[in-house]
Amino acid sequence: MAFFITLEGVEGCGKSTQAALLGDWLKAQGHRVTTTREPGGCPISDRIRAILLDPQNSAITADTELFLYAAARSQHVAEVIIPALERGTSVICDRYIDATLAYQGYARGLDLSKIRHLNQLAAGAVVPDLTLLLDYPFESGLQRARQRNWDNPAVHEGRFESEDLEFHQRVREGYLRLAAEHPRIRTLDAQGEIGSVHQRIVTQVTQFLQQRMLA
Repeated sequence: MAFFITLEGVEGCGKSTQAALLGDWLKAQGHRVTTTREPGGCPISDRIRAILLDPQNSAITADTELFLYAAARSQHVAEVIIPALERGTSVICDRYIDATLAYQGYARGLDLSKIRHLNQLAAGAVVPDLTLLLDYPFESGLQRARQRNWDNPAVHEGRFESEDLEFHQRVREGYLRLAAEHPRIRTLDAQGEIGSVHQRIVTQVTQFLQQRMLA
């Protein structure tokens, strides 16, 4: 049976790298897997991503930002996630509904109930079976993310990296609050070598798959 796993965390925590490694590991275990990301994951949502992450678009209001994320998610869920799950392919997604609560809710200060309602409208009943929260020091993560942008100046995706440290601290605190509220969110230490973090993820996913088989 197909399953849906998401990876979450602050900027620069290593989600994208770990999502790719997890996808490869699951394929090696015999699973059919699609690896995707938010915002984006399909052509229309990728266009919205370009608007959301372009640092030149600093005038975007918090509400506009929220609605754009919801629009991108709606398309992504309909075009990528649901079809994959329906054909028996598991999905690994770099960011999803919890990111909106952490960033637009806890960090931007928008109403959490409004965000949950928009998430439900955009994603319907498509909720992750497991969410891996890669907990990482937000100061170090932000430095890593900014360095990544400097190394790749042709990729205009640094709008959130321009936010101050207090914003990113609120993001991390928001994620930890969400993890305390939802059993599907498992927090793990994202510090250390890439391979070590991958092994922590493999341990969590193995436990999840074993529990799923027993259910």
